[in-house]
Amino acid sequence: MLEHIELFFRSIFIDNMVFAVFLGMCSYLAVSKKVATAVGLGAAVIFVLAVTVPLNWLLDQYLLRDGALAWLGPEYADYNLGFLSFILFIATIATMVQLVEIVVEKFSPALYNSLGIFLPLIAVNCAILGGSLFMQSREIASLGLALNYGVSSGIGWFLAILAIAAIREKIRYSNVPAPLRGLGITFIITGLMGIGFQSFGGMLTGGDEAVPVEEKTTAEKIEKIEKKENKEEIDEKEISYNDAINK
Repeated sequence: MLEHIELFFRSIFIDNMVFAVFLGMCSYLAVSKKVATAVGLGAAVIFVLAVTVPLNWLLDQYLLRDGALAWLGPEYADYNLGFLSFILFIATIATMVQLVEIVVEKFSPALYNSLGIFLPLIAVNCAILGGSLFMQSREIASLGLALNYGVSSGIGWFLAILAIAAIREKIRYSNVPAPLRGLGITFIITGLMGIGFQSFGGMLTGGDEAVPVEEKTTAEKIEKIEKKENKEEIDEKEISYNDAINK
């Protein structure tokens, strides 16, 4: 359970797709002028990531990685289809994006028109593909964790575009210097937001690599004793040297 919670918060705040690895910046900048369109695109991204990351995890586990075909028989255990990762991942993503596009066009034509070309471009959104590739490179252990990672990564991207859309709606009526209007001030705000999100890294410090309090205290005591002994040894040598000079 703790593993799921840690992965959830890490994917949203610390390893945020926008502020940590700068993925999906094109649609993040282009569709963040209004909160309504940002919410629609963010929800679509959450859905696509929530579906494609677990599906691609299954493909990776049972088809792509080295020895994944052992379930077909021992003679297939030596096959490695990893070179097909990009093709199959993108095919899965494109299928889900096409489904989302059909649903949005059917039930919300206004949102479909406002998103324009950026809705079908989710298929080549580097944040979507990055979710599956990060899942593969980080060797997510189970299907449940893969689903968790897909949903939380989508929520992180959703929060990023929602926040910048709300800020851009407000600063539209602010006295921004002319050279910074538009993308200039947006990049500055994005950088400041990235710094703020990275500060959440302190939430997950510690863990298995952290030194327990008792061990840390013992180590500090030993270090103090060693320093004291070294100081006493140096003082004794100085006294002996001074005595030798005086004689």
